[in-house]
Amino acid sequence: MSMASVCSFSFILPVYNVEPWLNDCLKSLCCQDFDGFEVICVNDGSTDSSRDILSEWENCFPQMRVIDRENGGLSAARNTGLKAAQGDYVVFVDSDDWVEPTMLSRLAAITDDVDMVCFACRRTDNESCDTLATEQSDGWSYYNRHALEARIVPFVCVWQRCYRREFLIKNGLSFREGILHEDNEFTPRACLKARSVRAIPDVLYNYRVRPGSIMTTRGLRSKESLVLIGNELSELFANETGIDKTTVYRALTQCYQMAFLDNNQEEDRRLRQIVDWKSYRRVSRTKLRHRVNYLRNRLFC
Repeated sequence: MSMASVCSFSFILPVYNVEPWLNDCLKSLCCQDFDGFEVICVNDGSTDSSRDILSEWENCFPQMRVIDRENGGLSAARNTGLKAAQGDYVVFVDSDDWVEPTMLSRLAAITDDVDMVCFACRRTDNESCDTLATEQSDGWSYYNRHALEARIVPFVCVWQRCYRREFLIKNGLSFREGILHEDNEFTPRACLKARSVRAIPDVLYNYRVRPGSIMTTRGLRSKESLVLIGNELSELFANETGIDKTTVYRALTQCYQMAFLDNNQEEDRRLRQIVDWKSYRRVSRTKLRHRVNYLRNRLFC
């Protein structure tokens, strides 16, 4: 039996004004050493030449589809791609990054109906990679072991995992629209629901660090998103029973603390209006330092 008959994959690629990097990304997706895959490109209202580049590739590769939509942000574009996907597994890719040509053949050999496969990524600014051990467990155990580790690439980034599409659909796992840092909101929920996670040490994804990206930009909207994520996830996990919440509470405390990190008095005053202080207090209880930060942010910012 060939690998292509074992499982199929959907690359989901949101595209918004990434003309300088898009060709490199598309080449890496379309030129896999594997047959059973599709590339779903969601053009999120690009105003540069990104749409023209997509058309050129679409004309050459029958496994590629382009969906045009008005600009709605990364989460909305990913959700659009997920609804259109037909593969057994989905891989989310950012359009300024690229993947290794052996990604899908490697993943196809080890998926075996697991909910998520985690792999290593390379930062292209310094050629550094996280070192991952081979392991298999349920998603929540995996989250608790690794979510707070110091990493080259943050643990929450969704493009360092492959997801079984049926698992995402069954558990209603989509991306929260209208915010930044959507991976911070998505990944804990996905790990909570995953019955099986496999990690491999293979470096399969190349992350391009560039100025102006969401991960390198701090502003009021970014801070507001972190607060909203803290509010919503702390409420969600407060209602979960039978699980260890220490790690996720510490991660959510970091969301709140990052929002107040710049000590900008005007922005801090605006943030204080949207913080759910009951939720913030709940998640800050796992460490004395976090409790002190909670009190400082509530009383003195």
